[in-house]
Amino acid sequence: MTVAHVSLGHAWGYWLRNWAIFKHTYRLSLLAWFIEPVIYLVAMGFGLGEYLERVQGVEYIDFIAPGLVALSVMYGATFETTWNTYFKMERARIYDAAVSAPLSAEDVALGESLWGATRAAIYGGAFIVIALPFGVFHSWWGLAAPVALALVGLMFAVLGLTFTYWISVVDYLSYYWTLFLTPMFMFSGIFFPLDRLPGWVQALSWCMPLRHAVDLMRALLVDGDPGAAAGAAAWIIVLTGGLFILPLNLLRRRLVQ
Repeated sequence: MTVAHVSLGHAWGYWLRNWAIFKHTYRLSLLAWFIEPVIYLVAMGFGLGEYLERVQGVEYIDFIAPGLVALSVMYGATFETTWNTYFKMERARIYDAAVSAPLSAEDVALGESLWGATRAAIYGGAFIVIALPFGVFHSWWGLAAPVALALVGLMFAVLGLTFTYWISVVDYLSYYWTLFLTPMFMFSGIFFPLDRLPGWVQALSWCMPLRHAVDLMRALLVDGDPGAAAGAAAWIIVLTGGLFILPLNLLRRRLVQ
């Protein structure tokens, strides 16, 4: 049983290794991936917002801001668990060194998942701090945002690691971004409501993880709707819990067997 090979202490040690490196590079790393949602917020919120009526009862910039928080989290977790992870695994040989020490493959995968969630939460938190002066968040339920950021980050970290540990050629990561992340970016309700789209598009959107991350952030930061937030969080927890074992098994197969 793969879970039997997991040591929380060893996984925490691997997390600390990533944190020690991030402390020396965080300025450049943060700028690289959360600045894009900030550009969307300013350009579309103030630009397109000038030509739109209120959307679902709020100003357009208020409507898109929570979705851009979710987008920032998705980018943070995905970049860490795809390109960065593949480099550590296949180029820098960090994984080979780790499993030569007392760590198991499962320890590394768990530590990497937790680190991906941490980095994503940092990206999302930084975006919220930047967006606060714009007055786009209206609910005290936003105080629960740090937990939501970590939860969404863990979901995308597990998804990213599952794909990265499964592929054999780095070029396949481009397909992950193009065929998986880009459709979510367009049809997860960040920039426009989904209720007027065809039924099959709405059904497809419901299956997209980013859709529920957007709903969770909008319920907490703007609507102040704990029921909607709980529903979105439940969807994310079920998906993350169901897939959590996959990257652990895939990495063991890749490194050990």
